Amino acid sequence: MSRYRPVDSDIVLTKTATAGAPQNASAAVGFVPSPGSTMSLAFCGSENNSVAYNVDQGVLNNVCFLDALNVVPHVFVLFITFPILFIGWGSQSSKVHIHHSTWLHFPGHNLRWLLTFVLLFVLVCEVAEGIVSDGFSNSPHLHLYMPAALAFMAAITSIVYYHNIETSNFPKLLLALLIYWVLAFIMKTIKFAKYRERGIGPRQLRYCITGLLVLLYGLLLAVEVKVILGRRYVCFANPTEVKPPEDLQDLGVRFLQPFVNLLSKATYWWMNPFITAAHRRAIDLKVIGKLPIAMRALTNYLKLHQAFEVQKLRAVRGWWKRPHGSVPQGPKQIWQALRKAFGRPLILSITFRFLADLLGFAGPLCISGIVHHVSKDNRTIQPTMKLLGIYFISSQEFLANAYVLAVLLFSALLLQRTFLQASYYVAIETGIKLRGAIQTKIYNKIMRLCTSNMSMGELTVAQICSLVAIDTNQLMWFFFLCPNLWAMPVQIIVGVILLYYLLGISALIGATVIAVLAPVQYFVATKLAQAQKSTLEYSGERLKKTNELLRGIKLLKLYAWETIFCNSVEETRGKELSSLKAFALYTSISIFMNAAIPIAAVLTTFVVHVHISEDADLSPAVAFASLSLFHILVTPLFLLSSVVRSTVKALVSVQKLSEFFSSDEIGDEQEAKAIIPTGTSNHNQNKYQALPLKVVNRKRPPREEWSNSGSQWDRGGPPGMDQDTCLKITSGYFTWTDGPPTLSNVDIKIPFGQLTMIVGQVGCGKSSLLLAALGEMQRVSGTVTWNSIENPDSAGDESPTYRDVAGDGDIRKRGSVAYASQKPWLLNTSLVENITFEMPMIKPRYKAVIDACSLQPDIDILPLGDQTEIGERGIILSGGQKQRISVARALYQQTNVVFLDDPFSALDIHLSDHLMQEGLLKMLREEKRTVVLVTHKLQYLPHADWIIAMKDGSIQTEGTLKDIQTSEAELFEQWKTLMHREDKDFEKETVAESMTDLERKNLRRAMYSRERGRTEEDEEDQIQIRMAYISLCDLTEESLEDEDDDDDDDMSQSMRQRATIPWRSCGTYLSSAGPLLLSLLVLSQLLKHTLMVAIDYWLAHWTSQVIAAKMDALARNCTVAQECGLSHSWYLSVFSILGCLGITLCLASGVAVEWTGLRVAKELHHNLLHNIILAPMRLFETTPLGSILNRFSTDTNTIDQHIPATLECLSRSTLLCVSALGVISYVTPYFLFALLPLAVACYFIQKYFRVASRDLQQLEDSTQLPLLSHFSETVEGLTTIRAFRYEPRFRQRLLEYTDANNIASLFLTAANRWLEVRMEYIGACVVLVAAVASISNALYNQLSAGLVGLGLTYALMVSNYMNWMVRNLADMEVQLGSVKRINGLLQTEPENYEGLLTASQVPDGWPQQGEIQIQNLSVRYDATLKPVLKNVNAHIHPGQKVGICGRTGSGKSSFSLAFFRMVDMFEGTGGACVCVCVCVHVCPLLIPPLCVKSRLVQIVVIKAKYMLNIAWPIGRILIDDIDIAKLPLQTLRSRFSIILQDPFLFSGSIRFNLDPELQATDEMLWEALEIAQLKPVVKCLPGGLDAMVTEGGENFSQGQRQLFCLARAFVRKSSILIMDEATASIDMATESILQKVVMTAFADRTVVTIAHRVHTILNADVVIVMKRGIILEYDRPAALLEKEDSVFASFVRADK
Repeated sequence: MSRYRPVDSDIVLTKTATAGAPQNASAAVGFVPSPGSTMSLAFCGSENNSVAYNVDQGVLNNVCFLDALNVVPHVFVLFITFPILFIGWGSQSSKVHIHHSTWLHFPGHNLRWLLTFVLLFVLVCEVAEGIVSDGFSNSPHLHLYMPAALAFMAAITSIVYYHNIETSNFPKLLLALLIYWVLAFIMKTIKFAKYRERGIGPRQLRYCITGLLVLLYGLLLAVEVKVILGRRYVCFANPTEVKPPEDLQDLGVRFLQPFVNLLSKATYWWMNPFITAAHRRAIDLKVIGKLPIAMRALTNYLKLHQAFEVQKLRAVRGWWKRPHGSVPQGPKQIWQALRKAFGRPLILSITFRFLADLLGFAGPLCISGIVHHVSKDNRTIQPTMKLLGIYFISSQEFLANAYVLAVLLFSALLLQRTFLQASYYVAIETGIKLRGAIQTKIYNKIMRLCTSNMSMGELTVAQICSLVAIDTNQLMWFFFLCPNLWAMPVQIIVGVILLYYLLGISALIGATVIAVLAPVQYFVATKLAQAQKSTLEYSGERLKKTNELLRGIKLLKLYAWETIFCNSVEETRGKELSSLKAFALYTSISIFMNAAIPIAAVLTTFVVHVHISEDADLSPAVAFASLSLFHILVTPLFLLSSVVRSTVKALVSVQKLSEFFSSDEIGDEQEAKAIIPTGTSNHNQNKYQALPLKVVNRKRPPREEWSNSGSQWDRGGPPGMDQDTCLKITSGYFTWTDGPPTLSNVDIKIPFGQLTMIVGQVGCGKSSLLLAALGEMQRVSGTVTWNSIENPDSAGDESPTYRDVAGDGDIRKRGSVAYASQKPWLLNTSLVENITFEMPMIKPRYKAVIDACSLQPDIDILPLGDQTEIGERGIILSGGQKQRISVARALYQQTNVVFLDDPFSALDIHLSDHLMQEGLLKMLREEKRTVVLVTHKLQYLPHADWIIAMKDGSIQTEGTLKDIQTSEAELFEQWKTLMHREDKDFEKETVAESMTDLERKNLRRAMYSRERGRTEEDEEDQIQIRMAYISLCDLTEESLEDEDDDDDDDMSQSMRQRATIPWRSCGTYLSSAGPLLLSLLVLSQLLKHTLMVAIDYWLAHWTSQVIAAKMDALARNCTVAQECGLSHSWYLSVFSILGCLGITLCLASGVAVEWTGLRVAKELHHNLLHNIILAPMRLFETTPLGSILNRFSTDTNTIDQHIPATLECLSRSTLLCVSALGVISYVTPYFLFALLPLAVACYFIQKYFRVASRDLQQLEDSTQLPLLSHFSETVEGLTTIRAFRYEPRFRQRLLEYTDANNIASLFLTAANRWLEVRMEYIGACVVLVAAVASISNALYNQLSAGLVGLGLTYALMVSNYMNWMVRNLADMEVQLGSVKRINGLLQTEPENYEGLLTASQVPDGWPQQGEIQIQNLSVRYDATLKPVLKNVNAHIHPGQKVGICGRTGSGKSSFSLAFFRMVDMFEGTGGACVCVCVCVHVCPLLIPPLCVKSRLVQIVVIKAKYMLNIAWPIGRILIDDIDIAKLPLQTLRSRFSIILQDPFLFSGSIRFNLDPELQATDEMLWEALEIAQLKPVVKCLPGGLDAMVTEGGENFSQGQRQLFCLARAFVRKSSILIMDEATASIDMATESILQKVVMTAFADRTVVTIAHRVHTILNADVVIVMKRGIILEYDRPAALLEKEDSVFASFVRADK
């Protein structure tokens, strides 16, 4: 073997043949095999004259030996680590999984992963460089790339080994890696030194690669040393003990993104088990677990709060401190606080985005290089340098290889997509954290809001919910889009520079076209935003009207006003649709411009480029690289409009937040510090110290004898205050607004442990007095003093109160007050939780409270007893039930003070009396609790220890009843008259102070003994019937379940249904558009994408002809290509025509999609509204109002705005994806072989993702509803919460709801990133396969360069298309749920509005007489339910005043509803109780015993009917001799008037509320108001009859609202008036006046009064007493009172 020659003579320059010589196709890739070569494999090559084996100058000077030496470390690590890995995996195979609590990150964890990634990339380059260099040799030299390949395997093994060691927390095994890094570093250093000795320098790529590897191995060695120093596992006596992060010690934390390694973070690998498991089991909150501590709302709120505190300190330097310590929090301060709290992760996101955008330009550059090098005129091999017997190439020669460019393009795409998804994730995660922090801050502000802000309409529930639901989300999305603000300028500048490099001045003209059209697009985007804003305004107005329509649906149906309100909603919907049309038009233009601008820019650029110079370079490399650059350049300009819109919205949202945060707050005395010890240094952290909600006991411990526990408390108050006084107000002036005081000159005291009653007329300020005492009103002057009440169990919880000597006058501390408001406030939770209200369950106490409030019969009726969810605002309960639950909550609480605001208003006399006796006089008085009762029930005054009488906002008098009798004789006489008491009896009761509770109890027992003896058997029978009915329902459900066993029990089939797309809903949606629009939609989309492909294909053909013409020009020695016959004009003309057609079809397809969506939205909403308005009342009684309203809000909004956009994106991305794959397959058919596995992978990815995505989207929505509901509940019950001092508990609940919503959002974000990363990687594989196949096809099969460029350009976009296709498919699947839900409501069977008679056949003045004949009437609410009236017979003569009374549930209201056909009439049977009424005689028939004991009630009823040989015809009601069943419903209901128990006012003018039909004159309206005692009130209002009523009539008291409803009925002046407990919320004085006025105004008309105050119907002509759906008594009041055993007489006695 010959020796090496001197170094300078070793350099051999080998040149290839000239360009004109015959070329081998493989020359383009740099490999030319020598003739006759054997091509046998050898590590150092097989040439006979090879110098690679020469070792004369020493072994280390031989390159092949050096490469062999470098193999040693890699072989070492492979042989050492593989057995350990296999042993570890084998031992773990039997285990389920190593829990993530063992995941510990060693020091330098992230740096190690980063260095490993860089090392792998450099090793790939080394392998590629070796293969390319070896291509110039006559025989393969394995030593050029085999060591690098082994190093690549070793690097992967090292990181896998490290990961397993780290998760197993066994650092001693890292010694193997330490040895490996040492060996690898030494070997590479020797090789690098020898290269330098031989004069090999930076110009040779292999030298640079070797130097990089030395550096990387050295850094990895340093990281390993750092682990030793950090963990001290070797060379130290005491190793460092490290515990897992606190989050991972909690098994409930399953969101692992912050804790996993860098590779898992980048690829979301940790989500794999989660995504795949979703296919087997639905995702819920248990599955996703809890949030890590750093992501919880509390953590981020504290960060934000700290940032605000810094801003406050800065603001205080320039501003004097305001009252209540508030500092202005303007938009600037909010932005600065947000930047300080959440700025850092945003910078990280921007950095990732920069890197992604720069790597994005690798695509066009690599396409240009590949197409350039496969062109026929560029297949020459550059000179190479040969040293030491092997070839060394430069980086330029390396990058001249087409296959190398394909691999580099693949790597760049992987990195670019990874950085892009990381940027998205970090931005969204930051936005979610910010949203949770701001929501928490909003909630804390709500807890300190002035009540006047709410009552005066300055802040509404809707506005606050808008802040939470919309504005916080706007800020979140702004943070998500924020990186684009910084990345867009970089993209534009770099893109324009590269275009100028490729095309020269014509590129600037194309960029100018884009820049000129960008303002147009911005203008369109601005108009789009305006249209959307207008749409939202009309949508909000429509929803407000729809909400009122649904809440007042019963009233609308009873008054036959459905059409009026339906037309009102339709009118607003028409305006909304007009805005939607503008929105659809601008959306179409935006879609059109998105598709048309790139076509226009490319068209303009190429036209200019061709015409500027005769020999313009329009090669495929230039054309398709420019095309890709234009697509990149257009993207930021498209995003510009979205980013600007988002920025503007964020600015508006911050402005709204600023105004909200600057709202007035209550005084410092209302700060919720019930669980904060006095003197704490950090208020905010202590405020959020979470206590176990079910364990906290604020007042007394749960004991078995609850009635005796904690009854004695120490009393201590301000110096000089009477120790027997609980509350004292001195010279108090209170107001809700800045106007005149609502309460004036208030001087009262509330004695300890006694019952204080507050009485007065409607609107005199009774409720306001309670709120003033609680600190809810603005105090103008005076003092409010609370005496402190110390409970040993709560020592330290609440500080003693004191008087502010400085004259401020407010008492800073107050204990918890159990407060039951006049308008019941209930939580959207179970009944038992509403009563216990965060207190521990004490069963004896709970049972006593239930008995006192008579709730047990109601609980028995509920489906799940006291565990039944009662719905938002207690939607499934009656007014009386809600009132009693609210009172039960106050009774159950173990507070010393109880405030009850008119708790008897919605209760009948029996329930009121029972509650008074058992609840107030027994339970509360025995516990010596201080009770303040606001009431209109003057008959309870003798029970009061202290009475406060109010009049016109001031205190008329106070004292005991005896004191008032002496001092205010006139008032005392007035009370006597109102209570219908005799002097003797009344005075006897006032002096009977020695009467004990036991005596009262005996009196009450005697009062009801007769009635109870008679009803016990009936009640037992009723319970058995109810149980029989429940059992029958159970049997029916079981039979239905049995029929569906095959479906429901088969879990796999259920999961398959979750995985399938809802094609039926899709068909419903598309069919609603009509065949014409549907055909236009499909045709326009297909034609548009066909033309898009045609444009690009024509460009490929054109540029290929340019290359061919150039080759021809060289062969024929033409100076210019045009001289040889090439004319650009033909190609340019066709290209221009195709481009213009494509632009036109873009517009047509956009319009088709939007108009389709508009048509569907119009049809579905119209059908839904009309179906709902005509639906029977049963639907509204069994379906929560929120559920129906969601169909009109969320679901309608989805159909209006989201589905059309999703449909357009889905169709576009699908067709683009199909087009791209089709073009690639056409260019390189071999791609189809690779397409199959990629398609299978895509299928399974989308299959798993769609299921998980749908579940997570639904979970995000479902967790957002409780959050928003909690906000609205808190705002509505703010007074109650603050009275109870439960702010900390509600804050804790808010944190739980916020975290639940945020973790669902984070998992959804991670799932989206999981999908996109995988689709992007598959897209990168498509690019690699397409590139390699195209290069090979071009080199060996003479494929034109234009088609290569075309295929690669389309391949670059495939990943985006696939991403959007799967994402939009998942979104469409979720959104079609809205169509499915609306379609479900459309199946509701409407009421039968038609009658046997037409409206014209009904006499105009009917009914004129008002005669009512009821014959064999049996009614029920539904065919599946038991009857509520059973064979009732009655005859009401014209002009009679009929009073109906009875216990709750006796059928009184059902009796009145039967006149309006609101309940189903059905054929009466002998198996039911029958009442045959002849004049005033009642003859009840007994039920056969079997009827109540058999489970099959219906069968027994039939038997009983035949047994008694009675078959009654279907019952009917004749009014003026016309059967109401024959009348059209609209006509029937428009001829009567009714006043309901629950008053309801619509937002609008007083005139509209009294007469929505606008048929009454002003005189008629004033007359009705005068009758209702409201004329003085309305006269004082600005505008009089045109004065506005706020939503729900909140600007009037409960009693005033009831009076307005009375006036409304008077306006109609029908001959029949029905009053259903219409005076429940009115004081006795007003009620007495009203009764006289009604008797006078309606003297000649029929009036049916349903009353729970029996004395109001004593003057009636006839009284009907009902029980269990039958008429028990029917006679004149005087006749009934004369009977000793009369039930009516017992009612009257109880009402006294």
